[in-house]
Amino acid sequence: MVIDGSVVDDEGTRVEVPEKVTRIASIVPSLTEAIGATDRSTLVAATDWCTHPEGLDVPRVRGTKNPDVEAIVALEPDIVLANQEENKPGDLRRLREAGLAVYVTDIRTVEGGLDSLGRMLAACGFASVPWLDEARALWAALPEPTTRRRGVVPIWRKPWMACGSDTFTGAVLARLGIDNVLADSPERYPRFDPADLPPHDLVVLPDEPYLFTAADGPESFAAPSALVSGRLLTWYGPSLVEAARVLPDALRV
Repeated sequence: MVIDGSVVDDEGTRVEVPEKVTRIASIVPSLTEAIGATDRSTLVAATDWCTHPEGLDVPRVRGTKNPDVEAIVALEPDIVLANQEENKPGDLRRLREAGLAVYVTDIRTVEGGLDSLGRMLAACGFASVPWLDEARALWAALPEPTTRRRGVVPIWRKPWMACGSDTFTGAVLARLGIDNVLADSPERYPRFDPADLPPHDLVVLPDEPYLFTAADGPESFAAPSALVSGRLLTWYGPSLVEAARVLPDALRV
């Protein structure tokens, strides 16, 4: 949204950006991939965890939770892309106090995520984005599930942790007919005991942030397990194109 020459991010904050954005710093892997797939030449900084697009050769500014604020400021980006869940308010405040324009996304559902990405890309000056149009079309074309399953999504072990309430991952799975049995948890990523889970018929084991494998994870659960790419479950951006094509079959166990 544009108001009085400025753009408004997902938190309702007005962000002053130049008429032409040519230098973009991203401190969220998903958003780095989104910009990289749109116009890689505009990226001037990314986190150490930004693995996509492959071969990205830009300065690295540590991680989402501990960005190197001084290094980002020195790169003089026109805009810094961040996320409400991934980044800490204190770091974003320091970037703003240094005079940088910081645009914060808040993505919790598939459709909401596609809309959020559209607004963010527009704020960066990108009016037409083919991969975003393709993602919208693919998710809109997926049939509504005729049956629903009950799943759990571990993200860590020692201690066991899983997706709980109000997560993008839970929204992706719900769109594919899988209801997260921990969706009513007061926490977004609660600890749990595999022996005390609510009734479920599927365990979704991603390869990030914990690298679950066929030999590390499924043996702890009685229900069938589906090993999937964590990027397709948790990233929002061009990965949503692949997710729409791959996840329905990957979860069919």
